[in-house]
Amino acid sequence: MIHHKLLNPKSIVVVGASNDVQKPGGKVLKNLLDNRFSGTIYAVNPKETEVQGIKCHVSVRELPEVDCAILAIAAKFCLETVEVLALQKGTCGFIILSAGFSEENEEGAKIEKAIVNQINAVGGSLIGPNCTGFLNTHYCGAFDAPIPALSAQGADFITGSGATAVFIKEYGMTTGLSFNSVWAVGNSAQMGIEDVLEYMDNTFDSEKSPKVKMLYMENVRNPQKLLEHASSLINKGCKIAAIKSGTSDAGSRAASSHTGALATSDVAVDALFRKAGIVRCYNRQELVTVASIFMHPELKGNKIAIITHAGGPAVMLTDVLANNGMEVPHIEGNAADELLTNLFPGSSVANPIDFLATGTAEQLGIIIDFCNEKFDNIDAMAVIFGSPGLFPNWDVYAVLDQKMKTSKKPIFPILPSIVNVKEEIDDFIINKKRINFPEESVFGNALAKIYNTPKPVPASPILPELDLITIRKVVENSQEGYLSPENIGLLLDAAGISRKEEIVVENEADAIVAARKIGYPLVMKVVGPVHKSDVGGVVLNVKNEDTVISEFHRLIKIKETYAVEISPMLFGTEIFIGASREEKFGHQVLCGLGGIFIEVLKDVKASLAPIGKEEALSMIRSLRSYKIIQGVRGQEAVNEDLFADAIVRVSALVQVAPEIAEMDLNPLLGSKKAVVAVDARIRIQK
Repeated sequence: MIHHKLLNPKSIVVVGASNDVQKPGGKVLKNLLDNRFSGTIYAVNPKETEVQGIKCHVSVRELPEVDCAILAIAAKFCLETVEVLALQKGTCGFIILSAGFSEENEEGAKIEKAIVNQINAVGGSLIGPNCTGFLNTHYCGAFDAPIPALSAQGADFITGSGATAVFIKEYGMTTGLSFNSVWAVGNSAQMGIEDVLEYMDNTFDSEKSPKVKMLYMENVRNPQKLLEHASSLINKGCKIAAIKSGTSDAGSRAASSHTGALATSDVAVDALFRKAGIVRCYNRQELVTVASIFMHPELKGNKIAIITHAGGPAVMLTDVLANNGMEVPHIEGNAADELLTNLFPGSSVANPIDFLATGTAEQLGIIIDFCNEKFDNIDAMAVIFGSPGLFPNWDVYAVLDQKMKTSKKPIFPILPSIVNVKEEIDDFIINKKRINFPEESVFGNALAKIYNTPKPVPASPILPELDLITIRKVVENSQEGYLSPENIGLLLDAAGISRKEEIVVENEADAIVAARKIGYPLVMKVVGPVHKSDVGGVVLNVKNEDTVISEFHRLIKIKETYAVEISPMLFGTEIFIGASREEKFGHQVLCGLGGIFIEVLKDVKASLAPIGKEEALSMIRSLRSYKIIQGVRGQEAVNEDLFADAIVRVSALVQVAPEIAEMDLNPLLGSKKAVVAVDARIRIQK
């Protein structure tokens, strides 16, 4: 639990306070004063008697009891200062702006750890060190600028980067996004992003708590805690948008299987966010735009009316929405004809609803009313209205504001003329407390991303029963490395995953017997090499005994081959399921098209185990190649229920056998009646 003396202190001391507001100790004091902290402010600086009009103390030992301390002094002095404050002055809230700790060297890390231990000993809370600070509606304990106007229902913003916080605040302020709190956690020595989210979850009040959360993360320290509390908050009515940066080297590690190559750390983050219901963003503009859309009434459907007096932006927005699974439905019929009579000649109501450059505020109001009352195939409205510089837009934005107060459907203002009608937009943002989306394509992408992000999945899905005794026996009796075909078969059978009949042979005579038992046509594959196709180790559609004999002798000579597998020639759509263990995240389970398509298209969806049936179906249906799975141009469809069931069973298998480091079922052959594993690899790492 985060201490109330950090969140709502009655007194604050700035240690290292300065008259120089270009230093952190000077600027944080100025921000405290300028933002009208209602409690008592103390200053400590042995070189000053008065700082910015406040009496200055030589040492923290001179202070009376004080709730919260903001330290802007050299790292080497911080531990002693914290000890005096925590043990003698009753201080339980600490913000350490200073750098020179774990981010710098081992000695700094030791000091940081000692500080955390001391604060923990008194049940206190620490933000930092090496941060820009903390601000909420009670006080501004940060040294950066600008300081946004804070609102009880603004966004809570938690960031691992103080500089990023500055830039995001700046952009948000220009568009009208309001903030409730900004947590720049710095080194996260005691309290990281996941811990703040946990506190917000545990103290959530549906009537009073802000419902929009923004995260900027450079690493995910505790994926399970993030998943638990993000999911919980979203289920309580919150909305969360997040950036996870630092992904460019995600694919650099070596991997010996398709799954290992595809299931990177960034894929794990994507899977985590999707499972939690977090909208993942990739830049500051997108993060602010998504959070700004969150501030509006929730979108109940994907059908958007675009209302505009400028054709080009409307066309671009239409393209973006349509390309991302949204709809801009055609509007026609008696109501459309009636609306057209209220507009100037040449207007169009087909959607986009273009009421021309000469369109008036009154006409805008009429269009919005029709979208609300008479067009049932509309779920929300995007209003694009700027100015070529010929006339002001005061009346238009006044009507827009009034209609937003009463509209039954969300209205999103896209006001692109940030120079020509700057005063009107500033009034719309500052006085009317509205948000502007200045660029229609950025807005469209963000809206679609929100709509396409699934809700959190159940924390404990129903999983099938497996043969646990057999699974544990195979794993515990196996050495590290790839399992033999026999042991793979035992694991798949124990997990209830359908697989092809197969016989492994080591000589020509056994190959002939196996072929006669399996029947023609059949498939022959090398046992040993990881990537069989790459070494010419797969022979399809073998139809006679002579070919069995000749191919056996060719295959057995391939490097690393110690046996040959013989199995029936099956037919169906090649699909894929894989699993990979990722440090801290647990197991990722992936699915997609199989065979060579996985290498060429890399069209996979991933989630974190455990996975229930509905989540597995969602993974399948969100593939870009889903239409192939449904069956196209006479090709037989894949049984989605059986495909999903196999995903669920793989997820259950890795839960009870966490030693599985990588697992490939590639391909499985899917048809209307069956989904059968044709080839499998499982690597054990204990």
